[in-house]
Amino acid sequence: MLFDTPPRTVARVCVDSPLPHLDRLFDYLVPEETADRVRPGCRVKVRFAGRLLSGFVIELATDTRYEGRLHPIEKLVSPEPVLSEPVAKLAREIADRYAGNLSDVLRLAVPPRQARIEQEEPPGRAGPIVEPPAAGWRRYAHGERFLTALSARRHPRVVWQALPGEDWRTRLAEAAAATAAGGRGALLIVPDQRDLEALDAALTRVLGPDRHVCLSAAMGPAKRYRAFLAARRGTVRVVAGTRAAVFAPVADLGLVVLWDDGDDSHAEPHAPYPHAREVLLTRAKLGDCAAVIAGWTRSTQAELLVESGWATAVTAERETVRRASPRVVPVGDDADLAADPDSGAARLPTPAWRAAQKALRDGNPVLVQSPRRGYLPAVSCADCRRRAQCAQCSGPLGLPSSGATPACRWCGRPAADHRCAGCGGRRLRANVIGAARTAEELGRAFAGVPVHTSGGDRILGEVAAGPAIVVATPGAEPVAVGGYGAVLLLDTWALLSRADLRAEEEALRRWFAAAALARPAADGGSVVVVADGGLPTVQALLRWDPAWFAARELGTRNELRFPPLVRMVALTGRPASVAELMALTELPTGTDVLGPIPVDAETERLLLRTTRRDGMRLAAELHRASAARSLKKPGDVVRVQVDPRELW
Repeated sequence: MLFDTPPRTVARVCVDSPLPHLDRLFDYLVPEETADRVRPGCRVKVRFAGRLLSGFVIELATDTRYEGRLHPIEKLVSPEPVLSEPVAKLAREIADRYAGNLSDVLRLAVPPRQARIEQEEPPGRAGPIVEPPAAGWRRYAHGERFLTALSARRHPRVVWQALPGEDWRTRLAEAAAATAAGGRGALLIVPDQRDLEALDAALTRVLGPDRHVCLSAAMGPAKRYRAFLAARRGTVRVVAGTRAAVFAPVADLGLVVLWDDGDDSHAEPHAPYPHAREVLLTRAKLGDCAAVIAGWTRSTQAELLVESGWATAVTAERETVRRASPRVVPVGDDADLAADPDSGAARLPTPAWRAAQKALRDGNPVLVQSPRRGYLPAVSCADCRRRAQCAQCSGPLGLPSSGATPACRWCGRPAADHRCAGCGGRRLRANVIGAARTAEELGRAFAGVPVHTSGGDRILGEVAAGPAIVVATPGAEPVAVGGYGAVLLLDTWALLSRADLRAEEEALRRWFAAAALARPAADGGSVVVVADGGLPTVQALLRWDPAWFAARELGTRNELRFPPLVRMVALTGRPASVAELMALTELPTGTDVLGPIPVDAETERLLLRTTRRDGMRLAAELHRASAARSLKKPGDVVRVQVDPRELW
């Protein structure tokens, strides 16, 4: 009819707002002049409550349920559809899993726009990828079949425990190549930039040049956005990156990989605080693709995947493990003290000294893992042993270098005239010895041997073959050409005595990461761990069997109702605010309320514990309650963290 209303296009937009009560899609009219360019996934500006806000078009429709007058889209920022439909669905799932807002997840998923990069001529697609050889994977049970399944477009899900000395970056590159040879995409996530650079080189060797891109926050805005667009446009099929790449828009995703899932770097520090492992496992579920959780050890979360039947363990036979492993020597039990009474007070016991001497004599480098950075990070009174504190802020005093003036580690004030508040003494002694002091001591003990340090903002990538001593903090151990002749694990108490649910698991992860760099026992490689050989963590290192420890730890946590067998949620805020949120929340039946405990003078922390089955329901309830509070008190926020990394 002549007077029929012409059809109109409605865009459903996710508005960029941190307020929980605005966590939904809002309908806007698409202006006629931009109707042919507005597409799902593009960036727009919309008018909301009198302000101009950014947003993403999630979908287009011809009708709306909104009964009022629709506002038009104010501005089409770019017609580039940077948000793909699979990533939008993933973002919604992750937001619900972590009791967060969709807009917060999209802020993590899509990097800021670089207009100049969008105008660049896109590179042509590279040719087909040849399926890689499977020789490296044949050392593992199910390894060759795993690669075959990837190239056949199937979706195996595995937990892979790498052998000591394994070139794990090349193995992961081969898995990505097998996936790409089958016509699907792959996404590989590693903890830090150093690992990413090494993985980048391995992917170039296996895939060939220009067949993959790297994504990380350290790349710089332009380079990162260029790599992001290459993945979004389907120019490349393989993406490698750090935590910032977990939402990378890989076309036809067939494989997700996470190396060392226990590393703290995989935990996102911004709301809603998702963990890279959970994001990738959710992608595997939604996209029906293969998944690999890999590392030198096995986390309790990975063990739960194996025990539940969700994933298959890919490990080597025991005989293969024995041939590849170094000899592990514990030092610290009663028999060691009886044989060498002075070793109890020595930082470098006799067996460790001898192992280092032998390795250097054989022309091999020695790795020393020291858990603390700095020189003397903590000192105390030499007379009464009271911890030395700053006179201004009561912070701990430390010594930054030999001959330096003691200084506060909190406010940085020097304390040249420090006097003990307890006895008045002026002399100081070391409480904790850092990596710099360790390197200094070893340099004096092994005169003429080069001593290198790795840690903090100066991390070594590789150490040449030949006699040398490398003192590294956990996670900063460089690879040695040919492997280390000896690895010394010092001050183990510093890792084992942490007030953390994951202290033993984390200690074992860090020990294995260093020990895996040693030469096999047949080639003279040895690991000396300064700890009691009866400890479960040391037993796992002795047997080179982290799966045994993970199963044992998971069983203990099951009895105590600890994660990952349950869902934990931490609520942090002002006491009155936390109480208001709890009053608005309908907790699932059986949910435990633990606390609250004070965090500082103004805030407290409350823990909620429920079953894994009720985890999503609890997250939904907390998000609903947060939305109700934000309507009344938009500035008074209670931080909600699902499965926080630190529980005490």
